[in-house]
Amino acid sequence: MTVTGIITALIVGLVIGALGRLVVPGKQNIPIWLTMVIGVVAALLGTVIARATGVADTKGIDWIEILFQVVLAAIGVALVAGVGSRRRLTR
Repeated sequence: MTVTGIITALIVGLVIGALGRLVVPGKQNIPIWLTMVIGVVAALLGTVIARATGVADTKGIDWIEILFQVVLAAIGVALVAGVGSRRRLTR
């Protein structure tokens, strides 16, 4: 992977993570770097799912692939924020 590819993946991950964070209701007390990691993982998994279902290669913008990525990021943010809040409550 080239430096440009890594930078692009980080930017896309940040955007997908931020969109996922916006979809989840309430306040999430997780750092921005963790949001970015969740976004990168969600972007990769969303692309894999879109390719497996045959909707990754369309003309124009791949809206279904982006939807997969944002939904996965929202699930990831909700899970991480939920685990973090439970840890604080039990201490």
